[in-house]
Amino acid sequence: MVHAHSADNNDKDSDMTAPVYKRILLKLSGEALMGEDQYGINRSSIERMVSDVAEVAKMGVEVAIVIGGGNIFRGVAPGAQGMDRATADYMGMLATVMNSLALADAMRQADLTARVMSAINVERVVEPYVRPKALQYLEEGKIVVFAAGTGNPFFTTDTAAALRGSEIGAEIVLKATKVDGVYTADPMKDASATRYSTISFDEAINQHLDVMDATAFALCRDQKMPVKVFSITKPGALKRVVMGEDEGTLVYV
Repeated sequence: MVHAHSADNNDKDSDMTAPVYKRILLKLSGEALMGEDQYGINRSSIERMVSDVAEVAKMGVEVAIVIGGGNIFRGVAPGAQGMDRATADYMGMLATVMNSLALADAMRQADLTARVMSAINVERVVEPYVRPKALQYLEEGKIVVFAAGTGNPFFTTDTAAALRGSEIGAEIVLKATKVDGVYTADPMKDASATRYSTISFDEAINQHLDVMDATAFALCRDQKMPVKVFSITKPGALKRVVMGEDEGTLVYV
Protein backbone atom coordinates (compact mmCIF):
# COMPACT_ATOMS: atom_id res chain seq x y z
CA MET A 1 0.00 0.00 0.00
CA VAL A 2 1.25 3.48 -0.82
CA HIS A 3 1.45 5.86 2.10
CA ALA A 4 1.63 9.62 2.39
CA HIS A 5 4.98 11.34 2.09
CA SER A 6 7.60 9.75 4.32
CA ALA A 7 9.43 11.99 6.73
CA ASP A 8 12.88 11.45 5.25
CA ASN A 9 12.21 13.31 2.00
CA ASN A 10 9.99 15.87 3.63
CA ASP A 11 12.00 17.16 6.55
CA LYS A 12 11.99 20.60 5.02
CA ASP A 13 8.20 20.56 4.76
CA SER A 14 5.97 21.09 7.72
CA ASP A 15 2.98 18.78 7.93
CA MET A 16 0.82 21.77 7.03
CA THR A 17 2.35 22.05 3.57
CA ALA A 18 2.68 18.35 2.70
CA PRO A 19 -0.08 16.61 0.71
CA VAL A 20 -2.02 13.99 2.69
CA TYR A 21 -2.10 11.65 -0.32
CA LYS A 22 0.89 10.27 -2.22
CA ARG A 23 -1.03 8.54 -5.04
CA ILE A 24 -4.51 9.47 -6.27
CA LEU A 25 -6.93 8.27 -8.94
CA LEU A 26 -8.75 11.24 -10.45
CA LYS A 27 -12.03 10.45 -12.25
CA LEU A 28 -12.99 13.13 -14.76
CA SER A 29 -16.28 13.06 -16.58
CA GLY A 30 -16.24 13.62 -20.31
CA GLU A 31 -18.87 16.31 -19.74
CA ALA A 32 -16.35 18.29 -17.66
CA LEU A 33 -14.29 18.76 -20.84
CA MET A 34 -17.23 20.37 -22.66
CA GLY A 35 -17.28 23.46 -20.47
CA GLU A 36 -20.31 25.44 -21.60
CA ASP A 37 -20.35 23.79 -25.03
CA GLN A 38 -23.03 21.30 -26.13
CA TYR A 39 -20.47 18.58 -26.86
CA GLY A 40 -16.82 18.15 -27.79
CA ILE A 41 -13.73 19.49 -26.01
CA ASN A 42 -13.60 23.05 -24.73
CA ARG A 43 -10.00 24.28 -24.89
CA SER A 44 -10.14 26.57 -21.87
CA SER A 45 -11.82 23.86 -19.74
CA ILE A 46 -9.15 21.27 -20.51
CA GLU A 47 -6.34 23.80 -19.92
CA ARG A 48 -7.79 24.77 -16.54
CA MET A 49 -8.03 21.11 -15.48
CA VAL A 50 -4.47 20.45 -16.60
CA SER A 51 -3.19 23.41 -14.58
CA ASP A 52 -4.97 21.99 -11.50
CA VAL A 53 -3.33 18.59 -12.09
CA ALA A 54 0.05 20.24 -12.67
CA GLU A 55 -0.25 22.05 -9.34
CA VAL A 56 -0.63 18.82 -7.35
CA ALA A 57 1.86 16.84 -9.48
CA LYS A 58 4.55 19.44 -8.76
CA MET A 59 3.89 18.84 -5.03
CA GLY A 60 5.02 15.24 -5.52
CA VAL A 61 1.58 13.63 -5.73
CA GLU A 62 1.40 10.69 -8.17
CA VAL A 63 -1.65 11.20 -10.39
CA ALA A 64 -3.57 8.64 -12.44
CA ILE A 65 -6.66 9.72 -14.36
CA VAL A 66 -9.71 7.90 -15.72
CA ILE A 67 -11.79 9.97 -18.12
CA GLY A 68 -15.31 9.45 -19.44
CA GLY A 69 -16.52 9.92 -23.01
CA GLY A 70 -19.89 11.62 -22.59
CA ASN A 71 -18.83 14.85 -24.25
CA ILE A 72 -18.08 13.10 -27.54
CA PHE A 73 -20.73 10.41 -27.30
CA ARG A 74 -23.38 13.07 -26.66
CA GLY A 75 -22.79 14.29 -30.22
CA VAL A 76 -23.52 10.84 -31.68
CA ALA A 77 -26.12 9.71 -29.10
CA PRO A 78 -29.18 10.52 -31.26
CA GLY A 79 -27.85 8.13 -33.90
CA ALA A 80 -27.17 5.48 -31.25
CA GLN A 81 -30.83 5.16 -30.22
CA GLY A 82 -31.99 1.60 -30.66
CA MET A 83 -28.39 0.47 -31.05
CA ASP A 84 -27.14 -2.70 -29.40
CA ARG A 85 -25.91 -1.78 -25.88
CA ALA A 86 -22.51 -3.47 -26.28
CA THR A 87 -21.87 -1.64 -29.57
CA ALA A 88 -22.81 1.70 -28.02
CA ASP A 89 -20.50 0.99 -25.06
CA TYR A 90 -17.57 0.25 -27.38
CA MET A 91 -18.22 3.56 -29.13
CA GLY A 92 -18.11 5.22 -25.71
CA MET A 93 -14.77 3.55 -24.97
CA LEU A 94 -13.30 4.94 -28.19
CA ALA A 95 -14.60 8.39 -27.19
CA THR A 96 -12.56 8.11 -23.96
CA VAL A 97 -9.45 7.33 -26.03
CA MET A 98 -9.99 10.59 -27.93
CA ASN A 99 -10.41 12.51 -24.67
CA SER A 100 -7.31 10.88 -23.21
CA LEU A 101 -5.22 11.93 -26.23
CA ALA A 102 -6.50 15.51 -25.92
CA LEU A 103 -5.73 15.53 -22.19
CA ALA A 104 -2.22 14.12 -22.67
CA ASP A 105 -1.46 16.67 -25.38
CA ALA A 106 -2.65 19.55 -23.16
CA MET A 107 -0.39 18.17 -20.42
CA ARG A 108 2.57 18.07 -22.79
CA GLN A 109 1.99 21.76 -23.54
CA ALA A 110 1.97 22.42 -19.77
CA ASP A 111 5.37 20.67 -19.39
CA LEU A 112 3.90 17.54 -17.81
CA THR A 113 4.76 14.05 -19.03
CA ALA A 114 1.64 11.96 -19.56
CA ARG A 115 1.19 8.37 -20.73
CA VAL A 116 -2.10 7.11 -22.12
CA MET A 117 -2.83 3.42 -21.53
CA SER A 118 -5.88 1.85 -23.16
CA ALA A 119 -7.92 -1.14 -21.98
CA ILE A 120 -8.71 -1.98 -25.62
CA ASN A 121 -5.96 -2.47 -28.17
CA VAL A 122 -5.36 0.55 -30.38
CA GLU A 123 -1.59 0.25 -30.33
CA ARG A 124 -0.98 2.52 -33.30
CA VAL A 125 -2.43 5.32 -31.17
CA VAL A 126 -1.81 4.55 -27.48
CA GLU A 127 -0.08 1.80 -25.55
CA PRO A 128 -2.07 -1.04 -23.96
CA TYR A 129 -2.78 -1.02 -20.24
CA VAL A 130 -0.18 -3.12 -18.43
CA ARG A 131 -0.27 -2.79 -14.66
CA PRO A 132 3.50 -3.01 -13.88
CA LYS A 133 4.20 -0.41 -16.57
CA ALA A 134 1.53 1.91 -15.13
CA LEU A 135 3.09 1.58 -11.67
CA GLN A 136 6.52 2.33 -13.12
CA TYR A 137 5.26 5.49 -14.84
CA LEU A 138 3.64 6.71 -11.61
CA GLU A 139 6.83 6.11 -9.64
CA GLU A 140 8.73 8.10 -12.28
CA GLY A 141 6.38 11.05 -11.71
CA LYS A 142 4.49 10.72 -15.00
CA ILE A 143 0.73 11.30 -15.20
CA VAL A 144 -1.01 8.10 -16.30
CA VAL A 145 -4.28 8.44 -18.20
CA PHE A 146 -6.34 5.26 -18.35
CA ALA A 147 -8.44 5.15 -21.52
CA ALA A 148 -11.28 2.89 -22.74
CA GLY A 149 -12.84 2.27 -19.34
CA THR A 150 -12.47 -1.34 -18.16
CA GLY A 151 -12.37 -2.54 -21.78
CA ASN A 152 -15.73 -4.26 -21.30
CA PRO A 153 -19.24 -3.20 -22.26
CA PHE A 154 -21.86 -2.81 -19.50
CA PHE A 155 -19.34 -1.19 -17.14
CA THR A 156 -19.07 2.55 -16.62
CA THR A 157 -15.96 4.70 -16.36
CA ASP A 158 -16.83 5.08 -12.65
CA THR A 159 -16.23 1.34 -12.35
CA ALA A 160 -13.00 1.75 -14.33
CA ALA A 161 -11.88 4.39 -11.81
CA ALA A 162 -12.61 2.06 -8.87
CA LEU A 163 -10.88 -0.84 -10.64
CA ARG A 164 -7.74 1.04 -11.74
CA GLY A 165 -7.55 2.85 -8.39
CA SER A 166 -7.51 -0.53 -6.65
CA GLU A 167 -4.95 -1.99 -9.05
CA ILE A 168 -2.44 0.83 -8.67
CA GLY A 169 -2.81 1.11 -4.90
CA ALA A 170 -4.25 4.62 -4.97
CA GLU A 171 -5.12 5.93 -1.53
CA ILE A 172 -8.32 7.61 -2.71
CA VAL A 173 -10.59 7.97 -5.74
CA LEU A 174 -11.33 11.63 -6.46
CA LYS A 175 -14.57 11.96 -8.39
CA ALA A 176 -14.56 15.35 -10.08
CA THR A 177 -18.06 16.58 -10.91
CA LYS A 178 -19.91 19.84 -11.54
CA VAL A 179 -21.27 19.80 -7.95
CA ASP A 180 -19.02 20.49 -4.97
CA GLY A 181 -19.90 17.35 -3.04
CA VAL A 182 -22.74 15.04 -1.99
CA TYR A 183 -25.87 16.80 -0.77
CA THR A 184 -28.88 15.76 1.29
CA ALA A 185 -31.00 16.48 -1.80
CA ASP A 186 -30.46 17.86 -5.31
CA PRO A 187 -29.14 21.39 -4.61
CA MET A 188 -30.43 22.54 -8.01
CA LYS A 189 -34.00 21.64 -7.00
CA ASP A 190 -33.96 22.02 -3.22
CA ALA A 191 -32.59 25.27 -1.74
CA SER A 192 -32.47 23.72 1.74
CA ALA A 193 -30.09 20.91 0.62
CA THR A 194 -26.86 20.79 2.63
CA ARG A 195 -23.48 19.32 1.73
CA TYR A 196 -22.10 16.37 3.65
CA SER A 197 -18.50 16.94 4.71
CA THR A 198 -18.13 13.19 5.33
CA ILE A 199 -20.49 10.25 4.97
CA SER A 200 -19.99 6.50 5.19
CA PHE A 201 -20.57 4.13 2.26
CA ASP A 202 -23.41 2.46 4.16
CA GLU A 203 -25.13 5.78 4.93
CA ALA A 204 -24.86 6.84 1.28
CA ILE A 205 -26.41 3.53 0.15
CA ASN A 206 -29.20 3.65 2.75
CA GLN A 207 -30.09 7.23 1.80
CA HIS A 208 -30.00 6.39 -1.94
CA LEU A 209 -27.45 9.13 -2.59
CA ASP A 210 -26.19 9.01 -6.15
CA VAL A 211 -22.42 9.13 -5.61
CA MET A 212 -21.19 6.66 -8.25
CA ASP A 213 -22.80 3.77 -10.05
CA ALA A 214 -23.51 0.76 -7.81
CA THR A 215 -20.74 -1.49 -9.17
CA ALA A 216 -18.06 1.18 -8.69
CA PHE A 217 -19.37 2.06 -5.25
CA ALA A 218 -19.38 -1.58 -4.11
CA LEU A 219 -15.83 -2.10 -5.37
CA CYS A 220 -14.52 0.96 -3.50
CA ARG A 221 -16.30 -0.15 -0.34
CA ASP A 222 -14.94 -3.71 -0.60
CA GLN A 223 -11.40 -2.42 -1.17
CA LYS A 224 -11.81 0.09 1.70
CA MET A 225 -10.92 2.85 -0.75
CA PRO A 226 -12.35 6.24 0.22
CA VAL A 227 -14.03 8.39 -2.43
CA LYS A 228 -13.97 12.19 -2.45
CA VAL A 229 -16.60 13.97 -4.52
CA PHE A 230 -15.70 17.56 -5.41
CA SER A 231 -16.22 20.20 -8.09
CA ILE A 232 -13.61 20.35 -10.84
CA THR A 233 -14.96 23.75 -11.90
CA LYS A 234 -14.06 25.32 -8.55
CA PRO A 235 -10.62 27.01 -8.69
CA GLY A 236 -8.02 25.35 -6.47
CA ALA A 237 -10.40 22.58 -5.34
CA LEU A 238 -8.12 19.70 -6.39
CA LYS A 239 -5.20 21.13 -4.41
CA ARG A 240 -7.39 21.64 -1.33
CA VAL A 241 -8.58 18.03 -1.56
CA VAL A 242 -5.02 16.74 -1.80
CA MET A 243 -4.02 18.89 1.18
CA GLY A 244 -6.80 17.29 3.24
CA GLU A 245 -8.91 20.43 3.59
CA ASP A 246 -12.70 20.45 3.94
CA GLU A 247 -13.47 20.44 0.23
CA GLY A 248 -16.25 18.34 -1.26
CA THR A 249 -17.55 15.19 0.44
CA LEU A 250 -15.43 12.31 1.74
CA VAL A 251 -17.14 8.91 1.52
CA TYR A 252 -15.41 6.49 3.88
CA VAL A 253 -15.75 2.86 5.02
